[in-house]
Parts: sequence; structure tokens; C-alpha cells
Amino acid sequence: MTILTNRPSEFDLIATYFAPLSASEPGAFQLSDDAAIVTPPPGQSLVVTTDALVEGVHFLSSDAPEDIAAKLLRVSLSDLASMGARPASYSLAIAVPAGITSEWFKAFSQNLAEDQQEFAITLIGGDTVSTTGPLTLSLNAMGFVETGNGLRRNGAQIGDDIWVSGTIGDGALGLLVAKAELTDLKSSQSDYLLPRYRRPEPRLKLGLELLDRAHAAIDISDGLIADLGHICETSTVGAEINIDDLPLSDAAAAALSREPDLIDLVLGGGDDYELLFTAPSSFEPDVPSLKKRTETSLTKIGSITDTPSIRIFDQNGGEYSPVKKGFTHF
Repeated sequence: MTILTNRPSEFDLIATYFAPLSASEPGAFQLSDDAAIVTPPPGQSLVVTTDALVEGVHFLSSDAPEDIAAKLLRVSLSDLASMGARPASYSLAIAVPAGITSEWFKAFSQNLAEDQQEFAITLIGGDTVSTTGPLTLSLNAMGFVETGNGLRRNGAQIGDDIWVSGTIGDGALGLLVAKAELTDLKSSQSDYLLPRYRRPEPRLKLGLELLDRAHAAIDISDGLIADLGHICETSTVGAEINIDDLPLSDAAAAALSREPDLIDLVLGGGDDYELLFTAPSSFEPDVPSLKKRTETSLTKIGSITDTPSIRIFDQNGGEYSPVKKGFTHF
């Protein structure tokens, strides 16, 4: 991280960079009280999720503040999408090491303002503290869903089809590009993969559409195999998927053509923030219209089985066992 000087005081930071982000929510009181007051609309339940990003673990020290802000907010929005929730508000805590200044906070807060506008969400509170360790950020996002109607991981049923939105593997490959560890791609391919890692797209429209359609859903943060495993474990089912059916971007396909072993990273690297969900066969006729309404591609990659394991088949029908099965935080 670039070391800067001239950091303003905590209250100046709040007044200058964060209070304006709360202006559209009366219950935030422009961050002037100890807490906010949130009232769910009639018939709605509050959905809450928390994510933390740590420098050197979840983002690079060289990442720009606006990219850090985008990833921080969007990974939590992806959690809301996986529950079928509509975003409402968020709180933010930042542990700041020495050297971060007003220039950093200006860029960081400006990107939050842009994403608030795009995703219809508002800051309602938070905290800023100093730390002797790395830059650490935690975001608590809240949304609403019709009471009793949220998507869960635990509803997958034997015979369900397994679907995934967008393309898989771009986030993990984008990290390799950011670390200069994937250098034999065309510049256009690298330029595609980098923002897929730094600025994921939460599939909020799709999450809303999956209410009453999907049996189980999760966002792909830890890797396709790991997150499918979470669905299988909580639903007490198994799964079979086909490598040939995985949706790949042109950039990811090009990387795999040069280094076939990267398939493990595609399957288990994480940071895709696409939605992985199961649905009955009656869902498939709705797919063309859903693609148009959500502006998101949908691909069927396998099925739910009664065998408590995940089996992955290659193009020859043989079973494939990946070395990397997902990201772990510990």
C-alpha cells in the first residue's frame, strides 16, 4: 500500500466522507447517533450478512481504494442476492494502519457512493479505528425479503438440475493476472479478467427471480466445488457435474488452452460471486426469459443425486478429482 500522510481525525472522516453516504436514510440520522433505526416494510423480514476483507488475504496491497470499496460492498451484496433479498442498507467498520490519508478515503468513499446509486443501498453506520496491522474492513449488509420466502442452501432435492449464472473461474484467474502470474494472455483477455476479480457483479436481479423457482442457492465465493458442497451438506444430498458444461469466458478458455491444469483453479479458486442454485426440471423452460430480464447467462452443469458426494466427470466420462477444492479462511 502506498504510504501517505495528512490523515484527518476520525470525526472529520465521518463528516466529510461517510455521513453524506447516509443522507437518503432518515433512520441513519446522518451518522450522528450511536446506532441507526431500521424498520422493515410490512410483511418483510430483515436479511443480514457480514463480510470482512483483510489486506494481503482478500485484496492486494497495491489495489486502488476504489477497487477495494467496490469489492467490499459487492461481496456482501452477492450474499443478499443468494438469499433473494432486496438491498436496503449497510454499516461499515474500518481498521486503518498509519499512512492512509484523506486522498485514500476520498477515492474509497466516492466509489461507495457510485455503487450505492447502482445497487440501491445506503450507509447507515459504522466505525473507524487505528491498527498496527494490515488494513482491515468489515461490512454488514442488510436487505429485505418477503417473510418466509428467502432462498436457502438446505432445500436441494434429489433430481434437481444444478445451474450457475455467468461464467466460472474468472475471479481466480483475475487474481493471477493481478499478481503477474498469468502473463501469456492477450491484453484484452487480461483486461477482462482483472475487473472480474476486483469488481464482482452481484446477481441481485437473478436472486429476486429465483424466489419460488429455485430449491437451494448460494453465491460462489469459496469456489464452485466448495460452495456446491455447502448445498449438498446442508441438504443431505450429493451432486454430479460435468466439466464440459462449465460456462467459461473467452479469456478463461484461452488460459485453460495454454495451461490445462488451471481447471483446478476454475473449480476451486473462488471469487466468482456468481449464483449456484438447484431447481426442478420445470425451471428450464423459463431460462430464456430469465436471461433477458436479468441480463445474466444461465448454464445447467449437473444434477442433484442421492449419493452423499460430489462427482465430477471429464469429457471422456471419467471421474475427475481436483486437487484444489475451495478457498478456506483458516
